Formats: sequence, C-alpha cells, structure tokens
Amino acid sequence: MEPILDIRGLTKSYSGGLKALDSVDLQVRKGEIFALLGPNGAGKTTLIGAVCGMVRPTSGTIHAFGLDMRRHWRAARQRIGLVPQELGFDMFETVDRQVRYSRGLFGRAPDEERITRILSALQLLDKRHDQIRKLSGGMKRRVLIAKALSHDPDLLFLDEPTAGVDVELRRDMWRLIGDLREQGVTIILTTHYIEEAEEMADRVGIIDKGRVLLVDEKEAMMARLGRTEARFALEHPLTALPPALAAYNLALADGGHTLVYRGGDGTGKGKAEVAAIARIMIEQGLYFRALDQKESSLEDIFVELMTEREAAA
Repeated sequence: MEPILDIRGLTKSYSGGLKALDSVDLQVRKGEIFALLGPNGAGKTTLIGAVCGMVRPTSGTIHAFGLDMRRHWRAARQRIGLVPQELGFDMFETVDRQVRYSRGLFGRAPDEERITRILSALQLLDKRHDQIRKLSGGMKRRVLIAKALSHDPDLLFLDEPTAGVDVELRRDMWRLIGDLREQGVTIILTTHYIEEAEEMADRVGIIDKGRVLLVDEKEAMMARLGRTEARFALEHPLTALPPALAAYNLALADGGHTLVYRGGDGTGKGKAEVAAIARIMIEQGLYFRALDQKESSLEDIFVELMTEREAAA
C-alpha cells in the first residue's frame, strides 16, 4: 500500500551551517497513529513545517496522498490539518467565526452541522460566541484543535497538542484522537508526554539533531530494546557478588543492601533470569525481604537512546 506521506532525503539547512533536518526518510501509513519523539531542537517542528508549507526544504521530496507537494501543494494541503504548538488567533474574533474561517480557508463549503459537532466534541459549544481573548489557555488550545479539524483533514499533525494543558483536556484530546482514527484519519503527533505515545501510537519514530534514528512498530521496538530491571532488598548486606550469580548482570547498591539486575531483551529473557536469580539466592541462603521488578517503558527506551547519543557525541 502506498504511504499517505512519503518523505525522502528531506534536508533543511540554514545560513551558518545548521542542519535542522538531515536527509530524513519517513513513510507514514494511512490510518495509523505515528508518534515522532525527540528532544527539544531535534527537528520535529521543522519537519511538520516542511510538510505543511511553512518551511521551505533545502532538498528532498515530500509526497502526500501520492501528490508531489512541490507541484500540487494546494491540493495536498487541503487534506492536511495542523494543531501547532503556538497559539495564533485574532483574539477579538469569536470561537465560531475562527473555526468557520478555517474551514473556508481550505475551500470547504459551509457546514453548520459539522462545525457544531466539532465544537461539541471539544466542549466549546457554550463558548462559540465568546471572543477568544476571554478564554482560558486550555480553551484556546481547544479552539486550535477545532480549527485544525474544521476542513475534515485526512492527515492530522498534532505538535505537542497537550503541552501545558489540564488533565481534562488531555483526556478529551486522546478520546477525540481515538474517534478520528476510527474514522480513518491518519495522525502524526509529537509529544513530551511519552506515556501518551506509548498508549496511543501504532508506530514510533525517534529523531535527534535532524536525523531519524529509528522507526518501528511500537510493540516491536519495546520488545527489541526493552529491558527488565529487578531490585532485591536483602535481609543482610553483601560486600561482593556471590560466585553463584556471576553469570548474571548484577550490581550492589545502597551499601550492599540492594541487589540490582538489569538485562533481558524484551522477549521474556529478563523475567526468566530474575526467577533464576531468586532461586539461586534462596539455594545459597541469600534471603531477600522484597523484590521490585519492572519492564522498560517507551520513555525508558527513549531516555536510554538519547543518553547513549550524548555519550557518543
């Protein structure tokens, strides 16, 4: 199946030599939720800007819906929605007029029922005649989302959509994303709340310093890069690791009161090794009061990759 978004060799260089994007290749499938993760300054917003026509690439190609964005930009852009990080409004306009204007801007015919459904889904219906300047920060963020949805996009970019908003809006936002996916909308999001990406995304891409480091199915990535960590709270402290446990990746912590295991490969090997370590400890008379075990989250994997990149730099 042809990807809904196909980016090849995309580069954006600025005077002075800064490369915000460095030969980026990325393909996004129709109907998926794709999470693009990276530290501040990694190139996430520049990449979105290039697709949405706000940043002119230095080189490379972008095809959306099979259309070359350089030659058919207007036709492709009409099918793309964007919720940007920054709030940008005419603060003296009403919510209703802002959303209607966005729909018309993309060549869509007026549709009162559609606008009402969007405002209702975002709990903006009772604010539709309010000036935007009178709204709270969270409500302004809701208006951004409504504007992005007003022209019924097939591809929706969410650039840090829940940054700095309340828990209620975050919950509403993710419920709406689930509804949009069921309707066939493809969603690309960037977020600092990596647990949200872990919960919602089908695939994950990691970008740093303008380069895409890794793209994979979320579950496959966590299976391949995930690790098991276990902490044994010992009844009696140790001064050295027992020879019987030499085959395992263990270390002493808390002055010898805690035995720490880190290992596995996301396939269940780590859990099996923790069970084997526990059995050996009991056989050796090395008793423990508690065992705390956890599997890597997507955030753990992300942090480890970034740490390794910094160490190698």
